[in-house]
Amino acid sequence: QVQLVESGGGLVQPGGSLRLSCTANGIIFSIYTMGWYRQAPGKQRELVARFTTTGSTPYADSVKGRFTISRDNAKNTLYLQMDSLKPEDTAVYYCNAYKHIGIRDYDYWGQGTQVTVSS
Repeated sequence: QVQLVESGGGLVQPGGSLRLSCTANGIIFSIYTMGWYRQAPGKQRELVARFTTTGSTPYADSVKGRFTISRDNAKNTLYLQMDSLKPEDTAVYYCNAYKHIGIRDYDYWGQGTQVTVSS
């Protein structure tokens, strides 16, 4: 079974930092585009950042310059370093793995980890 497990969320003060991790099992990690998404109460899930198989790392404008996405294919792990956190970053953060292979799409999600930025 495919499992994506996020960790590293928590409560931090504005201006603080967190590093999220996502460990994937059951997929050939290196061939998947990986991404972080987030969903705040009352809002739709939105893309935070992606790390593609070609090395492209697009970011949402709202986090550009503050967040850094990275991946370690040898460890099947995706990371999101979050600095200069703001209250509006409060959300459940989800890890995503996507790959189109032949005529099939593979799209997997983790269970999410809560990030709360509050004083």
